[in-house]
Amino acid sequence: MANWKWLIMLMLSPSALASNKIYSADLTNSVWEVTKANPIECTLDHNIPRFGNARFTVRASKSVNIDFDLDGKRETPATRQVTLRSVPPSWRPGVAANDITLVKFHEGFDGYLNGKNAWAMLSELEEGQFPTFIFSDWYNQDEVTQVALSAVNFRQKYLDFNDCVSGLLPYSFEDISFSILNYVKNGSDLTRHSKQRLKMIGEYLRYDEAVNIILIDGYSDSYGGRWSNQQLSEKRAESVKAYLTELGVDPSKFTVEGHGEKRHIADNRSEVQRPKNRRVVISIGREEEI
Repeated sequence: MANWKWLIMLMLSPSALASNKIYSADLTNSVWEVTKANPIECTLDHNIPRFGNARFTVRASKSVNIDFDLDGKRETPATRQVTLRSVPPSWRPGVAANDITLVKFHEGFDGYLNGKNAWAMLSELEEGQFPTFIFSDWYNQDEVTQVALSAVNFRQKYLDFNDCVSGLLPYSFEDISFSILNYVKNGSDLTRHSKQRLKMIGEYLRYDEAVNIILIDGYSDSYGGRWSNQQLSEKRAESVKAYLTELGVDPSKFTVEGHGEKRHIADNRSEVQRPKNRRVVISIGREEEI
């Protein structure tokens, strides 16, 4: 009976699973690397020889989530149903394999998982298991193919990755991409609330290299002379640029403009509504990842 159990475990190991093709790093070439480690993004990469790259990514956000991408050297030419299985290595007899989930590799897209299933993969790796994708390979007459993530040399890099994740900012690009700062009558000084908001924006922008434009538009209400209101709106916008520049934001990314009394968003005749027109609007754009 013991011999049969040993045979079953060998059949479930990445080196002996019954399939025609296996992609997995071995003991000599299993490499994990933290490739990004800053307050807005942490990435943990693993090279799979002859196949491609696996990557776990956690980004700054109000709630911590995770993305996993399996990036093969060849695009998936047809949608495939894929089994993700946690498989023990051959040197761990007696440990059972178990299915994590069923996923789809969509035509033209890399394999992708997020949330609970991606965290489950990391947990299995930490336990010494090999998360393994099992599917029919279109390129090889639908033969059963396995792509495995190796747990060899994983743990220390995973600790480094977790250290990075613990230091992520508690807000995302979407949280800082649009802001409105308000002012007292005839004033251009930043309020305490405005300074807190700008510090949050500045901290994020220091690390996001994809941000390529920051629009700063100043406005006034319609009380007072038109020329003085124009000057006031420009002064408000320039003060915001100066503050963000002091925080380390690249000044070449700014486009600053004062609009004076134009483009009211509230009724100037109302003392309650009028302060909404005394504002600076900050709009931030970034290049889309290809």
